[in-house]
Amino acid sequence: MVAPLTNDYKLIEAKPFAPNLGAEIYGVDLSEPVPDAQFAEIRDAFHKYQVLFFKAQKEIPPEQHIAFGKRFGPLHAHPAAPTMAGYPEIFEIHATKDSKVANGEFWHSDVSCDETPPLGTMLQIHILPSCGGDTMFSDMYAAYEDLSDPIKTMLGGLSALHSSEHIYKGRYSDRGRNDADIECPQAVHPIVRTHAETGRKSLFVNRTFTTKILGLSDSESDAILNMLFEHAEHINYQIRFRWSLNDMAFWDNRCCMHRAIWDYWPEERKGRRVTVKGERPV
Repeated sequence: MVAPLTNDYKLIEAKPFAPNLGAEIYGVDLSEPVPDAQFAEIRDAFHKYQVLFFKAQKEIPPEQHIAFGKRFGPLHAHPAAPTMAGYPEIFEIHATKDSKVANGEFWHSDVSCDETPPLGTMLQIHILPSCGGDTMFSDMYAAYEDLSDPIKTMLGGLSALHSSEHIYKGRYSDRGRNDADIECPQAVHPIVRTHAETGRKSLFVNRTFTTKILGLSDSESDAILNMLFEHAEHINYQIRFRWSLNDMAFWDNRCCMHRAIWDYWPEERKGRRVTVKGERPV
């Protein structure tokens, strides 16, 4: 018989979503300022579970969404995506029957092409399709820990280029963002990064942005990256979250990847996203 799950907190309820990754959070109203003691438990749960799913929420006013994000640090500005009118801190996620693309269709860590990629992303969904539109997450701590010792040793001395031009050029033209108005950053990051707050090591490569391992030939780089992509995307590290209206997910880009599934066309999906600026990966 499986023992019942226990809650480690006094001011929130954190219900583990899966053994390795994620927790549903209850007892918090994000539409109002969060008391300091409750915020401390949320922060601890974020570091413990990597992605938090805040359930039974009201629609969060943009000002409060921004204010809650700033509790974790300065906010990150997306280099290419359209923002909400009057709220440049908010990236609107929106896919309709007329959209050319939907955000996040492939495995990635948000804007890993930046010199200082995002710490975390907070997304609340306000319009849902009748079914579908799930988001998948993958545990990069576990992906690193399961590698063999010789591979860990090799990767420990390697860095990779994260590029964005192949992603961002023309991506948001149907939403008023022309190529002349956007930036296409690129940056070099270690393949294995150490989390600034937990001290744990994780893989930091992803199929969307990571394009080349420095110091290797193209064939060597492609072979190793493809192996790492397939390993990091293995089903054993994944969870799949089905949204309810006004759920908010907050994920740690430093130690997990995600992928949004666009299986609901021609229906609509819309939400608001605030992203917290991170530190340079080490």
